[in-house]
Amino acid sequence: MKKFSLLLSALLVSFVLVGFILQPKQPKPWPVPAEYKNKANPVKATSESVSEGKTLYIKHCASCHGKTGLGDGPKAKLLDTFSGDLTSSAYQSQTDGEHYYKTLVGRDEMPAYKGKLSDDEMWSIVNYMRTFKK
Repeated sequence: MKKFSLLLSALLVSFVLVGFILQPKQPKPWPVPAEYKNKANPVKATSESVSEGKTLYIKHCASCHGKTGLGDGPKAKLLDTFSGDLTSSAYQSQTDGEHYYKTLVGRDEMPAYKGKLSDDEMWSIVNYMRTFKK
């Protein structure tokens, strides 16, 4: 009976540890300055802009964020931080300015694209990411 109790305890601890280890990564809060949060997207979401945004997204973003924005790109599992689910309501409810700012300055493993992409290119990526839906 004592062996059974020890075995049961060991199994319970194992399940708790596995659950903790396999728990999906969650993004940490990312404050955005008001000047960017309220910034309007100067690039209209035309088919051309969305198409350009898609091309740039695939080249610069999909390896971490995934082809459809689920945060499941081939590099995502190698990251210490969660790359985010761009289809989620939490993401989609943010302003275009917030998305632009995060692309512009980056943080942690998210690279900054200031100086790598033009402003219009970053805004086009924002327009494309707006097409992601659950």
